[in-house]
Amino acid sequence: MSGPSSNAEFAPPEFPERFNMSRYFLTQRLEEGRGARKAILTESRSYTYAEIESAANRAARVLQEMGVEQEDRVLVILPDGVEFAAAWFGILKAGAVFAMVNPLVPTEDFDHYFEYTRAKVAFVDAGALDRLAPAMERARHLRHAIVVGGEAPTLHRVHCSRWADTVETAPGREICVDTHREDVAGWLFTSGSTGKPKAAVHRHVDFPYNTECYAKRVLGISESDVTLAVSKLFFGYATGVNLMFPFAAGGACALFPQRSTPEEVFAQIRRHQPTILCSVPTSIAGMLALEGKSKADLGRLRLLTSAGEALPAELYRRWFERYGIEILDGIGSAEMFHVYVSNRPGRVRLGSLGETVPGYDARVVTADGRDAAPDEIGHLWIRGESAALGYFQDRAKSWQVFRGEWCVSGDLFRRDSEGYFTYEGRADDLLKVSGIWVSPLEIEGCLLQHPAVKECCVVGAKDKDDLVKPRAFVVLQAGRKLDEALLAELRAHAKAKMAPYKYPRWIEAMDELPRGDRGKADRKTLRARPLL
Repeated sequence: MSGPSSNAEFAPPEFPERFNMSRYFLTQRLEEGRGARKAILTESRSYTYAEIESAANRAARVLQEMGVEQEDRVLVILPDGVEFAAAWFGILKAGAVFAMVNPLVPTEDFDHYFEYTRAKVAFVDAGALDRLAPAMERARHLRHAIVVGGEAPTLHRVHCSRWADTVETAPGREICVDTHREDVAGWLFTSGSTGKPKAAVHRHVDFPYNTECYAKRVLGISESDVTLAVSKLFFGYATGVNLMFPFAAGGACALFPQRSTPEEVFAQIRRHQPTILCSVPTSIAGMLALEGKSKADLGRLRLLTSAGEALPAELYRRWFERYGIEILDGIGSAEMFHVYVSNRPGRVRLGSLGETVPGYDARVVTADGRDAAPDEIGHLWIRGESAALGYFQDRAKSWQVFRGEWCVSGDLFRRDSEGYFTYEGRADDLLKVSGIWVSPLEIEGCLLQHPAVKECCVVGAKDKDDLVKPRAFVVLQAGRKLDEALLAELRAHAKAKMAPYKYPRWIEAMDELPRGDRGKADRKTLRARPLL
């Protein structure tokens, strides 16, 4: 029987009782003499640590002048850029709590975030005001909005001002509220796949803890690293890899507001020469689909991180064959802030998510509550000092997920005798076909091995006898068409590679898979599509 896995040789980091994480990530770089080093790279110019520190101090002072008090929530609804970073650090310096939202969501989603957070102040994107302004007018608690990238609108109930007129003109003298390491620092929202997004409430100590354990011990991040992210900063995965982690090491991050198309990602790599790329499987597939690219197009890149959804083994194989650069696939969550199981440089195991990150313990627990035997499937339980305090306004769900020191995920895993974890999918995504549980990931991995398939997603659907069978949605490689010949070929391929009952009874082509704002395939939307 396999018990918790651990990293016994690793002494978890400790932090002082009086602790504000803005000092850990930013101010200490100036104290180390790194103030003149480049911290943020953009298309127009670079910004030093001293410049970010000054901008963050100004943002903190403005927040205090607007009535923000310690542990008040402040919304950040901005594209990636220097203003996002300055606002984010400024919130922490003011002793307030950051809550980050994708500026591309629809108006009704903004209504939820304004009401749920009760934010008095929000940093907002001028480019999203057509959707933001109606929600801001309805927001009961919002009093001020600081607009980045354009003119401030005149609203009835909310005072709007431009970043240039408020933050850029405020005094830049140092400010940092004296907080306790257990004080709340940030809210990380869940993906909302089963309802409205919930906030996992995190302390000041949570984010540096994972930085010490994952960024420094697994990624080996240092002051010579430059990071770049496909995911945007509102997503905790990217906030970690492309802001917190390089700042903690005295490195630099490259930020761009544009959509992360494969073409744009290659252009950013060419411009900024990153050493670490924070990516997701969808983007990896898109980069592979571009013809004529070679390792030279990746410049100084030494590794990729992948998270958010499972990385198919076939996709890794294609990537490594072309570029020879490792992808460190891992899994993290809003509940634990960031990655806690990951592959390691030099010992990536294809199809596996790797081992527990130093400072974390993991269990695989069966439905009857026992520790699973090697290669037996069960729920992943994870323990580490970055665990959230719980979900805001959801006691029942908090009790279900946070059980003492352990965080119980909805993810199914198996662990082999060497301690490597393999992801088997979400518990509610498994399909019972012919009386046997089937993982959609297995079918997806099989279909991706066919040269005509670029991406795919498998869900369950009921046949004429009301029995659940696999249904596949595929994005085909350029120039391929899903005609009867290819349909027959894909079905034969699946039957030859897997047990016959697992083959997809329906295969439908799409130009692109529907995805949530964190890049995951939207299985809920695909399940709701009527059969053709």
